[in-house]
Amino acid sequence: VQLQASGGGLVQAGGSLRLSCAASGTIFSIGSMRWYRQAPGKQRELVAAIGSGGITNYADSVKGRFTISRDNAKPMGYLQMSGLKPEDTAVYYCNADIVVRITRTYWGQGTLVTVSS
Repeated sequence: VQLQASGGGLVQAGGSLRLSCAASGTIFSIGSMRWYRQAPGKQRELVAAIGSGGITNYADSVKGRFTISRDNAKPMGYLQMSGLKPEDTAVYYCNADIVVRITRTYWGQGTLVTVSS
């Protein structure tokens, strides 16, 4: 099982980006999906989470600007980011609870988001 994150890049403040997280391999089901980020010199922090039923949670710093979603059929997770600020600059990681024979939490590789002022 693998998670592949993509969609990062360089964007000006106020701009938008859409991150994607693709799950591949022999998967029975996927529970919660999450996006974390880690800025230089800082600890990794939870940005947004979405449960298997679609319930979402956001860090206060991104509420109203970021939207997490998922497509269980593909299966993919997304993070739509708008109103980006320089302080959103970080490596973004996706994370999901995936059931193969047992439930494990998998991490994707990071994708870098750089917001210029």
